[in-house]
Amino acid sequence: MEINQHIEKAKKGDQVSFTFLLDHYWNEVYGFMLKRTENETDAEDITIETFSKAFDKIATYNPEFQFNTWLIAIAKNVHIDLLRKKKSSLFVEITDEEDQQAYNIADTSPSAEDELIIVQNLSQLLLFIRELKPHYQEVIQLRYFQEMSYQEIAEQLNEPLSNVKIKLLRAKKLLAEIIQSKR
Repeated sequence: MEINQHIEKAKKGDQVSFTFLLDHYWNEVYGFMLKRTENETDAEDITIETFSKAFDKIATYNPEFQFNTWLIAIAKNVHIDLLRKKKSSLFVEITDEEDQQAYNIADTSPSAEDELIIVQNLSQLLLFIRELKPHYQEVIQLRYFQEMSYQEIAEQLNEPLSNVKIKLLRAKKLLAEIIQSKR
């Protein structure tokens, strides 16, 4: 009964209920994805994305089904999308002429132009990150630039693991909104 009350409150935007649902179901979704992916980082990322999508679409949740079943279905779809992206980035159709051109290239290191584009993209991203509140900047910095695990971030910030997960989830959403608004 308590779960259904939190789901109803979450549908109305109650953050405490979102946090409760995240804490309550995190290990189940993460464990399921860890078995499927056999990769902790992918499992964490898929789990975060799962909760993000679930909380965005919580109004569409049908209470005739178990909430964890709904979350697992979302997680499976996120995982399938990730696999499709990886697969499509691995296999690109090229012509024989393009293949020969690629074969003839002696130096595979980035050109000066490539390096400039990379630096410009990174500096643009850093500018977007600076628009976030400092506590969101910090979790982004620790996760993606220092490549710390969620547990390491929690220990570094002296905060509960669930707070770190939620902060990172919100930081990524806000950053995506900032980037989208600047396009």
